[in-house]
Amino acid sequence: MTHKHPIMRVMKRETDRILSKWALIMITVIGPLLAFLLIMLIFSANVPRDLPIAVVDHDHTSLSRLISRMTDATSIAAVDRSYISVEDARNAMEKGKVDAILYLPENTERDILKGESSTIVLYLNNANVVKSGLMNSGIRKALSTVSAGIKLKKQLQQGKTQKQAIAGIMPIQLHSVLLFNPYISYSYFLTLGLMPVVLIVFTLLGSIHAIGTELLRGTGPKWLAEANGNIIYALIGKILPYTIIFSIIAVFMNVILFYNLGLPLNGKLHIILISEFLLILSYQFFAIFLLGLFSNLRLCLSLGSAYSMLALTYSGLTFPIDGMPAFGQAFSSVFPFTYWLKIFVSQSLRGEPAANSIAPMYALWAFIILGILLIPRLKHLLLNKEHWGKY
Repeated sequence: MTHKHPIMRVMKRETDRILSKWALIMITVIGPLLAFLLIMLIFSANVPRDLPIAVVDHDHTSLSRLISRMTDATSIAAVDRSYISVEDARNAMEKGKVDAILYLPENTERDILKGESSTIVLYLNNANVVKSGLMNSGIRKALSTVSAGIKLKKQLQQGKTQKQAIAGIMPIQLHSVLLFNPYISYSYFLTLGLMPVVLIVFTLLGSIHAIGTELLRGTGPKWLAEANGNIIYALIGKILPYTIIFSIIAVFMNVILFYNLGLPLNGKLHIILISEFLLILSYQFFAIFLLGLFSNLRLCLSLGSAYSMLALTYSGLTFPIDGMPAFGQAFSSVFPFTYWLKIFVSQSLRGEPAANSIAPMYALWAFIILGILLIPRLKHLLLNKEHWGKY
């Protein structure tokens, strides 16, 4: 069957290239899917649990054993009471065997029974800020529970009612409600950033490779001939197979996020799907922009990989944009991923009105337009031999 329309001819040419080259199959299908599965396996537990904590108990009383049990009862901690000194525990921490040390000094119970305060020391490995923060919070809650129990017992011994005793211990109670990530789940936090970053990395680098190899090998005239010399037809036929493939992969990513990892969907799924389609197009057209600007495949691949990976850093997911210096806040706006993430979080976690997604979607179109502006320049590069073979 002869494909008469120029776009169809170019699409068939590109599809044949994809199916005949293992590297392109890896870039378009196998690589993203393997990365998704790996991320899913890593974060399937949602929340870190049973991190090793050394308890050095020099008090050896019922109270110190209670503190150890309460610490071990938290989901974050797995207590190891085999260490007899802080020095031994510290050596274990330096070797990576434990992540924290809880030191219970002598006379802890005696001082408390006498009505005096007692200091319990918690040593934390703060190299991993998130992990140490969770451990610090979990252990503090356990110790606060033990402390409140001791105070409550004393108040009851003084003849107060349970209601009076509780009011004396906690005259002001804070009722904290976590709205958008009630389980403090890593899946809600990191997978919604990492999986889309994998998608944009393969989208951008795959698009650069697909178009850049025409420049490298000097096959631009043949490519344009398939499209009757029309660069618009040539580009549509060239990138459309990749757009379709990556859009299908994006749907698969949503299945993993919403159905396998349990990410909540409080907004409109169709808005998320449209935004992901625009995200893919924005990175494909940014590939056109890079190649039109630099006309060097190796340089564009290097810039593309750095550009796509920096998107996660400046997206505001791991560090809030409002807390960045002015330069960082401005720099965050040069990545399509930043705007897409606003749409995704608003529709998945927060369930915001659809109108809130309009402005970020317009921003995604700006990156598409940026690539369109360099299309005439790209055609010039494809037709002039002095620009071929640059790697």
